[in-house]
Amino acid sequence: ATISNAFQLYSDVIPLDFKQIYSGTADIMILFKAGYHGDFYPFDGPNGVLAHANAPGPEQGGDTHFDEDERWTLSSRGEYINLLLVAAHEFGHALGLEHSNDPLALMYPTYQYINTDGYTLPRDDRLGVQALYGVRTSTNKPEPKPNPGPSPPEPCKRDLVFDAVTSIRGELYFFKNGYYWKKGYYSGLSMHEIKSTWPSIDSVDAGYEFSGRDISFLFKGKYWAVKGRTTLPGYPKPITKFGFPTYVRKIDAAVYVKSTGRTLFFVGTKYWSFNERTAQMDRGFPKTIQHNFPGIGSRVDAAFENDGEFKHYKTKTLTIQPFII
Repeated sequence: ATISNAFQLYSDVIPLDFKQIYSGTADIMILFKAGYHGDFYPFDGPNGVLAHANAPGPEQGGDTHFDEDERWTLSSRGEYINLLLVAAHEFGHALGLEHSNDPLALMYPTYQYINTDGYTLPRDDRLGVQALYGVRTSTNKPEPKPNPGPSPPEPCKRDLVFDAVTSIRGELYFFKNGYYWKKGYYSGLSMHEIKSTWPSIDSVDAGYEFSGRDISFLFKGKYWAVKGRTTLPGYPKPITKFGFPTYVRKIDAAVYVKSTGRTLFFVGTKYWSFNERTAQMDRGFPKTIQHNFPGIGSRVDAAFENDGEFKHYKTKTLTIQPFII
């Protein structure tokens, strides 16, 4: 976070944006190491040379190294060194700035602590870096995303409630917000963003697998048909195609019961039964969940059939025997 804040001091005033990468070689490679560390300028222990950076250029140009023997801090305590001030100074070199003669400048050659609360780039440094890269204006500063991506859910929260659960080709998928966990029979849990697998789907309210046709259906207001990681053409489609009345806008849970050839759709405190053979809703529905499934409460958030057992999820898990419609 401190390294990011040091870069931010510059990107606030010049039209240059910095992005962290997690593989490959970046323009500015950052290293914390003591003593000899692969270049011709080994560090000399505490309180000597704090860090150094290469000027912009090919190969190691821009690379920045910090002495791991120093006692780094985010404030100022005795012999401790403020990391933000040193990092911002060295990144100035990495961007092409030389030392400044102004004692108030960040690029002054001698380290001196100042309070970094609300710290911004001093005037001399700002004018210097703007002379190299130009001035950041409202027209070229990145606009904040109006709809930031979903935060990954915490898998071990005691009160976690899934949005949907379904099996797809022998693996269980647990959906929450814009993410899903995948659990194979012989593998552990792995978490993925939904859009990374099905780009046209942001989140999932309900889902079920029609295993006889190797098709799974995912619902979010509308519904999509998928085969593994592939979304079939012609989707999404409105859920009224299943025979729901127009007032039904959201499916809470769905489960296909192979022994009956029916798919159960849970909406609020009621549920519908869809005959997959005739592609029609069964007569006499909807029915109340509490009356026909005593013991599981009045609502269902997610459901699936596994090894002949029907499982539903809310804040608890309940297993009941296969049922007859």
